[in-house]
Amino acid sequence: MSRHIQVTFDAHDPRALSSFWRDVLGYVHPGPPGVDLPEGAEPLAAWDDFLARVGVPEEQRNTRSAIEDPDGHGPRLFFQQVPEDKVAKNRVHLDVRAAPGLQGEERMAALEAECDRLVALGATRVRRHEPAPPMSAGFIVMTDPEGNEFCLD
Repeated sequence: MSRHIQVTFDAHDPRALSSFWRDVLGYVHPGPPGVDLPEGAEPLAAWDDFLARVGVPEEQRNTRSAIEDPDGHGPRLFFQQVPEDKVAKNRVHLDVRAAPGLQGEERMAALEAECDRLVALGATRVRRHEPAPPMSAGFIVMTDPEGNEFCLD
């Protein structure tokens, strides 16, 4: 039997980093427990209200955040606040499939367009790897706003 997984990120600013990854992946912030969000409601505002209502001190309200696949297929991503800086290359990273089914220049053009979109969201472009058939179709290495490496693949 397969298992469901959650991917956890250490972060300085869980809310901002979860919002970045929400926009990258097309995920959503879930609402607070027991809160029925009306259509179009902003989940992060609902979390602010919920945390205030249950007595969480303001300085502790950005210690964690999460995003979920609205279709229920992808893993939940959890972001937890940590005091230490990232000091080395991450040993696990995400590959964001931004050009499924495309090959050659068409693929690389799609990756470049997605790279531009993510840079506008706060990502940093690191380097481009050209296609090297048959082992690599080409990809772009990037980092998120807190320096976590990922690839557009």
